[in-house]
Amino acid sequence: MPEILVRNADVLVTMDGTRREIAGGDLLMRDGVIVAVGQGLTTSGMVVEARGCVVTPGLVNTHHHLYQTLTRVVPGGQDALLFGWLKTLYPIWARFGPEEMFVSARIGLAELALSGCTLTSDHLYLYPNGARLDDTIAAAHEVGLRFHPTRGAMSIGERAGGLPPDSLVEREAAILEDSIRVVDAFHDPREGAMVRVGLAPCSPFSVSRDLMREAAVLARDKGVMLHTHLAENDEDIAYSLAQFGCRPGQYAEDLGWTGPDVWHAHCVKLDGDEIGLFARSATGVAHCPCSNCRLGSGIAPVRAMRDAGVKVGLGVDGSASNDAGNLVAEARQALLLQRVARGADAMSAREALEIATLGGAKVLGRGDCGSLEPGKRADLAIWDMRGIEAAGAWDPVAALMLCGPTRVRDLFVEGRQVVRDGQMATLDLPRAIEQQNRLARRLAGL
Repeated sequence: MPEILVRNADVLVTMDGTRREIAGGDLLMRDGVIVAVGQGLTTSGMVVEARGCVVTPGLVNTHHHLYQTLTRVVPGGQDALLFGWLKTLYPIWARFGPEEMFVSARIGLAELALSGCTLTSDHLYLYPNGARLDDTIAAAHEVGLRFHPTRGAMSIGERAGGLPPDSLVEREAAILEDSIRVVDAFHDPREGAMVRVGLAPCSPFSVSRDLMREAAVLARDKGVMLHTHLAENDEDIAYSLAQFGCRPGQYAEDLGWTGPDVWHAHCVKLDGDEIGLFARSATGVAHCPCSNCRLGSGIAPVRAMRDAGVKVGLGVDGSASNDAGNLVAEARQALLLQRVARGADAMSAREALEIATLGGAKVLGRGDCGSLEPGKRADLAIWDMRGIEAAGAWDPVAALMLCGPTRVRDLFVEGRQVVRDGQMATLDLPRAIEQQNRLARRLAGL
């Protein structure tokens, strides 16, 4: 891999221990690793000019359902709360197969890349008609993003009192067997890994307590992380109290679902005791502000979590409940919601950017990502601030969070250029969009 020098950035945001920002900054990368940051660096290799740009660590997405890019703005789910939204979409998702999983994941990953994301998780919890986690991993390999897919699952269908149709649930023995398969086949624990795998039973209302416990035991035996939805809205809290006799935080702790190897999505309704539990146990949270707004779930107590020491990252969530997958726009929404809840000084632009980069890397256990420092992986985003969105901006770093741009100029993952001059460099995006739209029309019966 050639040595690459990114040169003359107006500001290079390192997110290092002192949160250093380098005016006229340079970054040198070699063999997928950052070699140096500073000023006046030289190379005999490739040079990327960054004058007029802000350079940041690549953004990190800690929660997504990539398959849902095929079901954006479905009429029956546009105005529904979480449970009603799910009941509308489950029958559509039941018609998916391997092609739908691959094509939708490819589009979702490209959408993330264009918004500055270099590392994303994915929560795939249904496997109809022969679909496998392998389909999304293949899509990530083609797009070139660093990927942390999770083998999700649902085991309690409608006949057993759950939400999903019986056609979408699996036997728990089969879930555990396939979990072992995908971890053994794809998980890479090494520094710089392009693929790591986690285990992720979907939610407390779609799997049994036994599966939650056994998944936790299996994950720790295999050395992989755990992920699920938790405390997403008032319905979620009511279900937990009615079915388990406790709040979601207690439920998670009782089943072994707290610790530095666990992160939960949403956590909109965590109370003070649960926030303290997550802080003490180093449990992470994927905050999904746009989805929480879209479904009317509420405003997650991110300010209280951060103040208590909880690890918080951002998630775009599924494209059927967002309905977009733009991670830099998600960071802006996170900032605005905390100000709505707590006042205009509740969160700064730089803190929002930190959550979107370093915060997400910490949630996913990626100490090798999230900042621009020698020895870290060469995952970085270059944002051209000379467009109309930031015209007149006095502070280019804050402008990235408060006014734009929302599309990256260049994106490097492991030193490989994934986005070049605002266009995907790794795939034929118009052709991929055409395939996506063809499948969506077929699903809609058009």
